[in-house]
Amino acid sequence: MKIAWGITGAGHLLLESVELLEKLSKEHEITILLSKAGEEVLKMYGLFERVEVLAGGYYRELALEKDQESSFPITGRLSMGRYDHLIISPTTSNTIAKIVHGIADSLISNAVAQAGKGKVNTYIIPVDMESGEVQTVLPSKLELDLCQKCQICEAAAACPNDAISPGVEINLLKCKGCAACQQACPFEAVSGGKIITIYMREIDVKNTYKLNNIDGIQVLNHPSEIKFD
Repeated sequence: MKIAWGITGAGHLLLESVELLEKLSKEHEITILLSKAGEEVLKMYGLFERVEVLAGGYYRELALEKDQESSFPITGRLSMGRYDHLIISPTTSNTIAKIVHGIADSLISNAVAQAGKGKVNTYIIPVDMESGEVQTVLPSKLELDLCQKCQICEAAAACPNDAISPGVEINLLKCKGCAACQQACPFEAVSGGKIITIYMREIDVKNTYKLNNIDGIQVLNHPSEIKFD
C-alpha cells in the first residue's frame, strides 16, 4: 500500500503520530511530507531523526516544504491517484483553516487539495477538536524560578547547538531535543515533557467541524483510530 503522510507544526499528538508512522512504514511505502513548522517542531521534540530514518527510495521520500518551493511538485502524485491514502497527523488549526477555505498555498494544504482531485482517501487528525481544555506536552523549557543564574551555566555548556541563553530562554529553533541540557543542570532548571493545559478557540473548533463537509476527508480524534479497509 502507498501512503502519503503529512506532519504540520503541532506538538499535541506528535509523538503518537510518529509512533504510528514507524509502525506502518514496516509494512507500507510511505512518503513523508513535512511543513516548515512540522520540521521545526519535530526537531524541538527530538523526533526528527526518528522520522528521517524512515525515508529511502521511491515512494519512501522525506519531502521538506522548504525544498518543494511554491509549486510542491511531489503533490502531483496525489492528483494522479498514485497513493491509496493521505494522512495528515497532527494537523494544526492553521492548516485546517486553509483546507476548509480552499487555500492550497503550503505543502500540506496543497497535498489535501491534490488528493481531493485524485480521489485519494484522506484522514485528518486535528489538534483542535472540541471546545474547552486540552492537555499537551511542551518541548524543553527553561524554568526561570529554578535557575540559579550560575556564572558558568552547565546546561548551556552541554548544549551542542548553542540553543540556551543562560537565565533567559531556550531558542527552540536551534534546539534539537537531545535533552543534554536537562541532564547537565544540577538544579533541574531545564524541563522536558512538561504537561500544560491549553484552551481551544471557538473559531478553530468550527473550522474542524467544517472538514466533515468535504468529500473524501475523514476526521479522526487520534492517530490510533486510523483503520484501512
